[in-house]
Amino acid sequence: MENIEKELKSKMQNSNPDKEEGRVASMIEEQTAKVPSDVFLWASLGSMAASLALKITGNDKTALFVGQWAPSFLLLGIYNKLVKQLGHDKKH
Repeated sequence: MENIEKELKSKMQNSNPDKEEGRVASMIEEQTAKVPSDVFLWASLGSMAASLALKITGNDKTALFVGQWAPSFLLLGIYNKLVKQLGHDKKH
């Protein structure tokens, strides 16, 4: 068991020794950094408001579906903020 653990640690350390982002991640970060952080907050609040309106009108399943967008928008906002603070543009 100890040998397997050592082997896995060795593979993990040697897989990306320079700790660089891949091409796709860099392209996403470049585009994401252009979006203002407010957009994600307003999108989250908008999805909550839309969900409430749908719930009031009796569209329960659609209300749940739209309401579940809010956490995704908030996570995208956090990603956006991290990219701006720690992303590719800080290295170049």
